[in-house]
Amino acid sequence: MANEHTREGLKPTIGVSALAISIINGIVGAGIFALPAIVGMQLGSYAVLAYLFCSIMMAAVMLCYAEIGSRIKTSGGSYAYVQAAFGNFTGYIINWLFFFGWNVLGSAAIANIIADFLAVLFPVLLNPFARAALFFVMISLMVIINIRGVKQGMGLVKVLTIIKLIPLFGIIIFGFGYVNTGNLAWQNLPSINTFSGATLTLFYAFAGFETCLGVSGEIKDHKRTVPRGIILGGLIVMLLYMLLQTVTQGVLGAGMASFKDAPLAAVAERIVGPVGASILLVAGAISCFGNISADIMCTPRALFAGANNGMFPKLLGRVHPKFATPYIAVAIYGALIFIFSISGGFKQLAVLASAAILLVYLAVILATVKLRRKKEAVSPAFKAPGGLVLPFIGIAAIIWLLTSLNRWEILSTVIFIATVILMYCITPRMQDNDELIVPEDIGLQPEATEGH
Repeated sequence: MANEHTREGLKPTIGVSALAISIINGIVGAGIFALPAIVGMQLGSYAVLAYLFCSIMMAAVMLCYAEIGSRIKTSGGSYAYVQAAFGNFTGYIINWLFFFGWNVLGSAAIANIIADFLAVLFPVLLNPFARAALFFVMISLMVIINIRGVKQGMGLVKVLTIIKLIPLFGIIIFGFGYVNTGNLAWQNLPSINTFSGATLTLFYAFAGFETCLGVSGEIKDHKRTVPRGIILGGLIVMLLYMLLQTVTQGVLGAGMASFKDAPLAAVAERIVGPVGASILLVAGAISCFGNISADIMCTPRALFAGANNGMFPKLLGRVHPKFATPYIAVAIYGALIFIFSISGGFKQLAVLASAAILLVYLAVILATVKLRRKKEAVSPAFKAPGGLVLPFIGIAAIIWLLTSLNRWEILSTVIFIATVILMYCITPRMQDNDELIVPEDIGLQPEATEGH
């Protein structure tokens, strides 16, 4: 089995535990190191309720991904799901929103966060040339590892995830001894607007799982692996976030505002002394490194899938003859992250990110609903419980979040989508066929697409 290739020429090697670990790594990034203070300052001890409320909204999105991901076996994750349901035009727009509007700019920003963390310990990284050298070495290393194979890339993600989780669980385990229960008492019920604002912040803190599904063409037994991996990873992250919030709130209490930029570092310092803050800085850098590593492993598959569907240059669809990886797509994607990380251009374009990921989520939920109307699968795929209840919750949550965007985020997104549509219209395509996903790739009977 290890030597078998998919019809795309890739090796299916990813199982439940690997996908779950990748999802945990994709979600848990730099934000968690400041998140407890951001939410705690707004909601106090009521923060746990916001986590629960946000978890319900995010679970609706994730379970839709679990359902459609259990059907589609081609690479590209969100892009592949949308393309299968709505065709090339919609898929093309979603692919650009996903890989550029969300991931390239996000990884460029995270690379700079790594440099900022490490600059506290190594001031030389305040120099732009030193930062550029760090970015080049770091991104080149991740590109080389991921070109050598998804197994190697996933191995790196596993190691980085374990390293990043050790100090976080250490804070939870040892921090409970420093908790003042009085800091957890429910007082001064927050307003609806305050609660909504905190929930909005938390929603984005759970984003990142969708990137890990970019390797959908290399997942073993989709019907089992995708749902279990998403559910397991999501539950662990929810538990981790809630426990960290409880411990941080219990230790710092009203003093949270004094440590708003690094509340976990403040808790670590209470536990082990000044060295604790340094440990958390390094952990933060490793956490961010893990995010970029997962991105470089997964997102190039969206470019690869687009190339296979004739939407992107054919060059991006090449598979390495020895390593069975989309090596050109991985290299070019890494180069894009490097260029934006050193240019600072991501800062001006980052306003796209919030709207981009919300539109991607919306498209995938709608694709899930549409594919339910297809003929029954040869064998039952995972189906999210509750009929249309979960899609409705997910759509309602996304529309609510879209209404919170400012006018610059909306305007920049409209301009970006208009540009992508123009590119679609004027760029020569090697295939102009909206039925490029073969029946077996979405688990349907072959006759379901006869005549197309």
